[in-house]
Amino acid sequence: METIDCRGLACPKPVILTKKKLESIKGEDAIVTTIVDNKVAKQNIIKLGESMGCTYSIEEKDGLFYVTLNRKSPSVNNQNKENGLVIFIGTDKLGSGDDELGAALMKSYMFALSESDQLPKTILFVNGGVKLTTEGSQVLDSINKLVSRGVEVLSCGTCLDFYNLKEKLKAGDITNMYAIVEKMNNATNTIKL
Repeated sequence: METIDCRGLACPKPVILTKKKLESIKGEDAIVTTIVDNKVAKQNIIKLGESMGCTYSIEEKDGLFYVTLNRKSPSVNNQNKENGLVIFIGTDKLGSGDDELGAALMKSYMFALSESDQLPKTILFVNGGVKLTTEGSQVLDSINKLVSRGVEVLSCGTCLDFYNLKEKLKAGDITNMYAIVEKMNNATNTIKL
């Protein structure tokens, strides 16, 4: 069993270090415990483990989280492309020009998407796009409908922090840039709004 101490490291470093350690263990069961000091890092390590086919356990001691990932099947191929579309939303408005029109178009787009028969696998919200997943957003009903229909909704934690919105997240989960890159790289198609 390997242990990685990631206390005080900003995302996505704990995820990257954990992934590299898991991938470095060849031809045998891999058990890696990552020590982190915040809930967001803990959740990101869990999501990494799930994406790599690992089981996990969590122990909390003295304000620290010990997340143990256990990869039983080293033959899992994480390079396979996911079957699905990823939508990358980097702003709270659709198109450029008038902000009021852009907000109305985004509201209309999110509603139409939530009613569509063909849904994306994941929607990634970054920069000003995180405003759409937080308290006061005019599209929360549509986004939560997408979540209820099985769409993965992820908002950049660094972006939420920048806008002081982390505590106001109302739809989906918090993620990091490493996970965003992985989602985009493994998608069969990506649309950027």
